[in-house]
Amino acid sequence: MANNADILRFIDSIARDKEIDKEALIVAIEQAMSQALAKKYGVDDVEIALDRQTGEFVCNYDVSMEDQGRIFAMSVKQAIIGKVREAERDVVFAEYESKVGEIVSGTIQRFEGDTVIVNLGRTTEGILPRAEKVRSESYNIGERIRALVFEVKKVGPRVKVILSRTHRDLVRALFELEVPEISDGTINIRRIEREPGYRTKLAVDSSDDKVDCVGACVGVRGNRIKSIIDELNGERIDIIRWNSDPTTLIANALKPAEVGDITLDPAAKKALVIVGEDQQSLAIGRKGQNVRLASKLTGWDIDIMTRAELERSVAEDTQTDGSSADGSSADGSSADGSQADSAPADDAQADDAPASDDPPKGGAADDDSTSAGVAS
Repeated sequence: MANNADILRFIDSIARDKEIDKEALIVAIEQAMSQALAKKYGVDDVEIALDRQTGEFVCNYDVSMEDQGRIFAMSVKQAIIGKVREAERDVVFAEYESKVGEIVSGTIQRFEGDTVIVNLGRTTEGILPRAEKVRSESYNIGERIRALVFEVKKVGPRVKVILSRTHRDLVRALFELEVPEISDGTINIRRIEREPGYRTKLAVDSSDDKVDCVGACVGVRGNRIKSIIDELNGERIDIIRWNSDPTTLIANALKPAEVGDITLDPAAKKALVIVGEDQQSLAIGRKGQNVRLASKLTGWDIDIMTRAELERSVAEDTQTDGSSADGSSADGSSADGSQADSAPADDAQADDAPASDDPPKGGAADDDSTSAGVAS
């Protein structure tokens, strides 16, 4: 009876240490022993059950577990180890699958080529692949790192936890941690667009008119936004007030630049934004970042122009239209000229070659000469 009680204690201890379900472990042991006996005796209907109260094994065949020998014990041991590892994998998978889209912390353990391996605790490793790293960031062994759980998948006996430092949801998760009004639903993040390591635009609105959505995200003296910028290693963040009116939203999205008139083309989903000379570079941003992110955020193709550029463009279009009109008039004159010269051409044909009756040739020659005359 003492040995049976020890078995129950061992099972309970393993379940706690490995953080796996105790009942699942008992079932794994029962299956392992049943399979080992079935293989030894060449039968397929062996059933072994462990009494959860006494710790005694009950078999539907009259066999003694103590008399099975070393080979049987080793087979059972290997089967149990495999089942325990599988149960551990399932526990880790379930834990991190529920954390997809959340932030986890770990320590950089090693590098495998361009991939960073992060120790997430216990025996779990996170993988930060090259595509999910920020180019401007450096990673060193032993450093603490926070990253977004991007994907979790089972690969053989292991669980791969794919991490990301570039995903836009990393910014969303950081704001949820730093701004209580976002986590409780008072402030809603409507849209995020990001160029990792350089700039992010974040559109927010509030379900409570008394809560300033932009001010709450910035925090007193900028303490909330500063913590997020520090975590992103200085990445610039623009917080924009969401508006259902496209004109207002585009004006907000182009901040900190001040814009003038905005003309929308709903069919083409294009917007022409007029800015002052001193605001043009600010509206476009470094290498076009500001207008590019604003376009993605609003869903409109934004074109930035100054008033002078617009006037020049209109003048050029007008001049082009005028030239086209002149060209059409020249073609009309050419046609009239060919008709006027048709009689002499006919006389020449009658004198030189009576069988030659080819008006297109004569017409083409007249057209070229008339066009040349107009050009001169």
